[in-house]
Amino acid sequence: MTDNGMPAGNGAGQGGRDRPLDGQVALVTGSVRRIGRATALAFARAGAAVVINARSSRDEAEATAREVEALGVPAMVHLADVTDEQAVAAMVEAVTGRFGRLDILVNNAAIRREAALTEMSLADWREIMSVILEGAFLCSRAAIPHMARRNYGRIINIGGVSAHTGAIGRAHVAAAKAGLEGFTRALAVEFAPSGITANCVAPGRIGGKRSKTSGHGVSLPGGAGPLVGQEGKPADVAEVIMTLCGPAGGFVTGQTFHVNGGLYLA
Repeated sequence: MTDNGMPAGNGAGQGGRDRPLDGQVALVTGSVRRIGRATALAFARAGAAVVINARSSRDEAEATAREVEALGVPAMVHLADVTDEQAVAAMVEAVTGRFGRLDILVNNAAIRREAALTEMSLADWREIMSVILEGAFLCSRAAIPHMARRNYGRIINIGGVSAHTGAIGRAHVAAAKAGLEGFTRALAVEFAPSGITANCVAPGRIGGKRSKTSGHGVSLPGGAGPLVGQEGKPADVAEVIMTLCGPAGGFVTGQTFHVNGGLYLA
């Protein structure tokens, strides 16, 4: 054991079948709601300590942390704006200072805006790019040295179906999510020698408060929705993320995984 109460090791194969991520530490950005929260809980059930991140929603972050701890693993709350270079660096240092390691990073933080392209300001465009794309860059850049030191790491970027289909009023979001896929492939190539995998998970229509804008403008011929006949749940996406970060995901890198019930067929 380490002096912070976490099992020692390089991160691979630490846990049993029921808790395959025992001893690992996962940072999920934007993890107080929907896919981020579901992912944090999936990691906790798999045995990982989880860092809950939000920009300012401390009450929700603390509530999610309590849910994580109820599953028998440590939780840490760290408020940070992923577009702030110094704040991101401080967050990663705080994580490694407490746990001595960082094994998994899920770049989930995002904001949704809708505007016709001809009415979209440059500030609107840059705001989306900053949170989705630059946030993933800053968090990955800060986390990778700690992963490389142990020759082990998992990075998951959360894309979206609009990057493949386009979407009405969301050119900035579609462009940022498409950029994440290129960024994912670049990470996979550059850091495979360091034992780090990088993959992108692209959700489609995920039910809940945002279901009306999730996959907005995306439909099958005849106006049909997902082939499975229903919207997805945040947990559906979280389980794919968890699989990619577990032992079964070790031979997978540089890929985009569509979780959309057949809304879009790659």
